[in-house]
Amino acid sequence: TADGDWSYRLIALQRNSDTQVDYVPDDRTVLAPSLTWRPSGATSLTLQALYQKDKSGSTSQFFPWEGTLLSNPNGQLPSSRFIGEPGDYYNSERKSFGWQFEHKFSNDWAYRNNFRYAKNENDGYYHYGDFYGDPANGISVGGWNADPVNKRILGRYLYSSLTQTENAVMDNNVVGNFRTGDVAHTLLLGADFSYQKEDVTGDVAYSFIDAYAPVYGTEPHLDRTTASPRTHQRSQGYYIQDQMKWNNWVMLAGLRYDKTKSTSEGSPDQDAGATTKRFALLYAFPSGWSPYVSYAESFTPQASYLGQTLKPLRGEQWEAGVKYEPRQRGLAFNAAVYDLREKDRVQETGPPPAPVRQLDDTRTKGVELEARGSLTSAIDLIANYTYTEVDETLEGLPKNMASIWAKYKFQIANTPGFAVGAGVRWMSSFRDLSSGVGPEVPSSTLLDAMISWENAQWRLALTANNLTDKTYFSTCLSRGDCWYGARRNVVASATYRF
Repeated sequence: TADGDWSYRLIALQRNSDTQVDYVPDDRTVLAPSLTWRPSGATSLTLQALYQKDKSGSTSQFFPWEGTLLSNPNGQLPSSRFIGEPGDYYNSERKSFGWQFEHKFSNDWAYRNNFRYAKNENDGYYHYGDFYGDPANGISVGGWNADPVNKRILGRYLYSSLTQTENAVMDNNVVGNFRTGDVAHTLLLGADFSYQKEDVTGDVAYSFIDAYAPVYGTEPHLDRTTASPRTHQRSQGYYIQDQMKWNNWVMLAGLRYDKTKSTSEGSPDQDAGATTKRFALLYAFPSGWSPYVSYAESFTPQASYLGQTLKPLRGEQWEAGVKYEPRQRGLAFNAAVYDLREKDRVQETGPPPAPVRQLDDTRTKGVELEARGSLTSAIDLIANYTYTEVDETLEGLPKNMASIWAKYKFQIANTPGFAVGAGVRWMSSFRDLSSGVGPEVPSSTLLDAMISWENAQWRLALTANNLTDKTYFSTCLSRGDCWYGARRNVVASATYRF
């Protein structure tokens, strides 16, 4: 409105799309309105709603090693191969409503209340390849246990499930700024509460298909007859945090207490709670260098799995690094090393409805380097490198990953707003050891590019990921399956600002 008391925003999307896998769509409908009321400069209330519906399927067909990364007498399965049945789907529908409220008591103190209620439904009916082996016949992994000689006939699971979830989350906090002598404080006090209810109905069937010459339409429909126990989860958390600034020092200290109750019908309640802490220390040199160190603990309730209640995920992480932002230059450099330890991460034991297991202590550590900014008024650059080591009980990841992206802005015939860009993404070879010894996934290098033109109202762009359409594997797991990476994707877009 003219006086600024009321304002609104509307986001809408309708997409009708296929994927690189035959018979797997990627359709989406989104409607997200929001309305803000500002009766004064001190108070605001924003109402937000969301409706989202996705119609899709599984682009990961869980193909065995032999026929993807490793040799097969029939050749390599194409990345577009579909071994389910036309009409397979994984559809989801999400409805949510909530608000964000803020009231400022003064320039230094404010109260905030945020709430969201969501109702979700995931409706799945899809096949996937049997990547598990047949130990009784001497096949430890590989998935061709139905046809171990010719390696054409692939066993496949059909999983039919309906998952209905309701959850509500509310967070209340007070934030204030004050001083004690030469120390400036930003104090945060709060409490949050959440509730979740879940119902799952599903069944599993098994059949066979010639993966190299699939014939569809031979399988009867699977009705859902098995319901998992209804699960509930209630959580509450209380927290306090103080960020302090003294001269060039910046310090942060926080404490949080969580309590959660998980219930699965027919089983005893599971109660858990924890007190976690965090702290950080940074020194900002006038030259733009800022070394820092931080420590954080976490306590995260985990959603149930097919009626199986799960222990919360516990974690602690150390991180040390340095940031550098040279003065009067649009550049930023970051370097960090970290060590993350977790307890009770979830790992599958077999295809659904097999239960999952929770791991004891696991560890991930690594190095992250990044540089970004404007080298000149016409050239922008983003470069990063990561080195990651994961515990052998976790799924394998490339130890080394790097990327660089550059954009050059120019004008044609005295018309500004043109830009071209190009980038390279690289990951090193790696091997998954989480449940055995998987094959080595080769390193991959992918090329991306773009060209665009824009002015105050319009932006026209053409972007391409994996420009050379390279066939590569994002991962091959030690349990017996490989996943193809994304093939070439080209998008032409037109944007108008009003």
